[in-house]
Amino acid sequence: MSYRRYVALGDSQTEGLGDHDDAGGHRGWADRLAEHLARVDPGVRYANLAVRGRLAAQVRDEQLPAALELRPDLATVMAGMNDLIRPGFDAAEVAAALEETFAALTAAGARVVSVTFPDLGAITPLARPLVPRVLDLNARIEKAAARHGVTLIDTFPLAFVTDARMWSSDRLHASPVGHARFAAAFAHALGLPGWDDAWMTPLPALPAPAAWRAVAAEARWLATFGGPWLGRRLRGRSSGDARTAKRPLLTPVVEGPSV
Repeated sequence: MSYRRYVALGDSQTEGLGDHDDAGGHRGWADRLAEHLARVDPGVRYANLAVRGRLAAQVRDEQLPAALELRPDLATVMAGMNDLIRPGFDAAEVAAALEETFAALTAAGARVVSVTFPDLGAITPLARPLVPRVLDLNARIEKAAARHGVTLIDTFPLAFVTDARMWSSDRLHASPVGHARFAAAFAHALGLPGWDDAWMTPLPALPAPAAWRAVAAEARWLATFGGPWLGRRLRGRSSGDARTAKRPLLTPVVEGPSV
């Protein structure tokens, strides 16, 4: 099946942070997926409404109405991580916002694809206390997806997803390798020609770092990324303040560099 109107909804991961393009912007897995779709049908048009820092309810309230106006036959939804890492997280509220998004898009006739979240504690040890939140939210997302016929990519059981090479240095956004893998996962889930489960192949093993290097890496991450993030939360600010979608209209897909 080919798709002619693809709309991506979400936060920084879908916006493409961690995967720079040649123009000084961000490419990301959704751009890469659009390129895969265009190889099947060059007439496909693509819009990306994602904005960094957005919560699941903001995606529903701000991006969903715009998405419905574009009448997509394919939509991807990736949101909830910004909720999950904040104090006051409520899995039921986040899942409800996602389910309302799923319901509206599928009712409008779109094929919808979404994801569960990986084991954050395996990506960074400082996030281990968040793992019960991840499991709770994932279970709710799975049920919501099943109720609305949403295709779901389950990342939590896949150990390679937590490999450091899948993530940029901030450990919040996928690296170019990670974005390429996620795009391949969506292409496989959609049954696009030429795509199979090779995206699940583990990366080649690396030797374990010395204990002191691991400790130093955690301290460096906390100072470089963890501290500034906490500072924004305390000031009530978001990385997406005053930002708008990078691709608000359906436009033809332009092939990006191969990675």
